[in-house]
Amino acid sequence: MTALEQLTAALGDLVDTAPAALESARADRSGHAAPGLPLAVVHAETVEHVQQVMRIATSTRTPVVVRGAGTGLAGAANGGAGEIVLSTARMTAVTEIRADDLLAVVEPGILNADLNDLLAEHGLWWAPDPASRAISTVGGNIATGAGGLLCAKYGVVRDAVLGVALVLADGRLLHLGHRSVKGVTGLDLTSLVIGSEGTLGVVVGATLKLRRLVSGTTCTITATFPSVRAAAVASAAVTATGIQPAIMELMDAASLAAVAALLSLPAPDAGMAQLTIQTDGPAAVAEADAVAEVLRTSGGAVQVSHDREEGERLLAVRRSMHAAMAALGTTLIEDVSVPRSAMPAMFDEIARIEREYALTIPTVAHAGDGNLHPNFIFDGPDVPEHVWDAAGALFRAAIALGGTLTGEHGIGTLKSRWLAEELGDDQWELQRQITRVFDPLGILNPGKVFHA
Repeated sequence: MTALEQLTAALGDLVDTAPAALESARADRSGHAAPGLPLAVVHAETVEHVQQVMRIATSTRTPVVVRGAGTGLAGAANGGAGEIVLSTARMTAVTEIRADDLLAVVEPGILNADLNDLLAEHGLWWAPDPASRAISTVGGNIATGAGGLLCAKYGVVRDAVLGVALVLADGRLLHLGHRSVKGVTGLDLTSLVIGSEGTLGVVVGATLKLRRLVSGTTCTITATFPSVRAAAVASAAVTATGIQPAIMELMDAASLAAVAALLSLPAPDAGMAQLTIQTDGPAAVAEADAVAEVLRTSGGAVQVSHDREEGERLLAVRRSMHAAMAALGTTLIEDVSVPRSAMPAMFDEIARIEREYALTIPTVAHAGDGNLHPNFIFDGPDVPEHVWDAAGALFRAAIALGGTLTGEHGIGTLKSRWLAEELGDDQWELQRQITRVFDPLGILNPGKVFHA
């Protein structure tokens, strides 16, 4: 029997070959699609379903692409011609919440926001906070090594996962990591899986490290500056004080104008950039006052709010960035990170690339940790070659400043051609060899991350 016949015999109605389902599984929120249609979408509901799929895939040498909510921005979960798309979106159970041990055991399909709604009833929360938190899955966050607005203070996904349950390419189930605060037995395979973008196995469960809900006031500071460089210098000045805001987001003039148009807000002054900063916890008010003084000294026009709901309304401007870019055309959303002190220099490099390639590159940044999201806007489904050239120049600029190709979105298909430039040939080959240990037949997410 063919792979599709075996899948249907084993899993019945969980195997979806409807044209709409196959077409949807080709693309993620990056706006880019894999060539051709996948063989089927399998809607796994249990660990055993995942194991059955992988055993059939191994026996038939059929490639498998693991998919959650499809909110990724690098093309890592896009299924193409002849591939099985293995969806874990229906695996949404929270099997354990331990307030005493500050951990939860969850399935990969639960959404970030839904998980935190459940945890809040226990006075707990899971800290990773991607802008897509209302629609992205925990499994997808683990696969990409996601970050978000809060990670400068509270860490990224790698800091918030104690262990994972992983189904290997041949269907074997491994339990990696630990439930204890400390655990250094053997190699840290949990951290290896986090950010591996479906190339090592299928995450079917996770033991998450939780925090208690933060008590005290949340203060929000907004500051506008006459240029994005001035705003970047101000954000670096805040970092240099040693104050640790929960959130520090920077929007340049083009991104601020696009969001204002989307939300029907007053148009900002030409060239104006904005910092939005939140402090939280018992020291929030004192920290907000100190941050506001630094921003004023740096030339910012500053407003401070001690109202949590008002703060969320102010942050809604930043969280609307993706929708604002989508309204302008097809978007290549990039994701470089640099040392925080290099933020002004990186914005200088973006301005240089804009001039050199005659482009406008709206850029927002998680200024608290040096993670920038430059956006390339164009018409049509395919990225024009001059845009790829500009993106390559941007990546090389970030690396030259001591930075990296990606802070939280991953490599996927969109950045794979540049991976060896950052890693070097020897490390690239070593990492490729590691994937072969987990997946000797090369059926897990082929063509993603490692560009041959």
